[in-house]
Amino acid sequence: MTRIIGVYNADGSIFGELQFAINKLIGKTSCGLCDLTHGWNPFGKASWKHACSSSNVRIELLHRNELTSEQYEAAGDLPAVIIGNTGEWKKIMSADDILSFSGNASGFLTQIEILIGRA
Repeated sequence: MTRIIGVYNADGSIFGELQFAINKLIGKTSCGLCDLTHGWNPFGKASWKHACSSSNVRIELLHRNELTSEQYEAAGDLPAVIIGNTGEWKKIMSADDILSFSGNASGFLTQIEILIGRA
């Protein structure tokens, strides 16, 4: 079964989230996917939840430390969106691609739908 995974440029732990927040505040790091899905709200943005409920795209959201080595290799620079299954992964959206949808969760998911139609 093909999976679509959005990969955050952060580690998935309390410490990882805290470290990311501090580094974001001081301008050392960023994550367009984090900004799109939850911003400063740890429970997620209402706009993201609404876009997901209105879309046919089922995207898993993982932190960089939750990836397999094959997924991490395919993702490259983070954040990213990858598609595939066990052992075969391909990047379909780069950090710049994701950033271009800032504040437009519906457009982001629509673009993924278009891209997977070609994948």
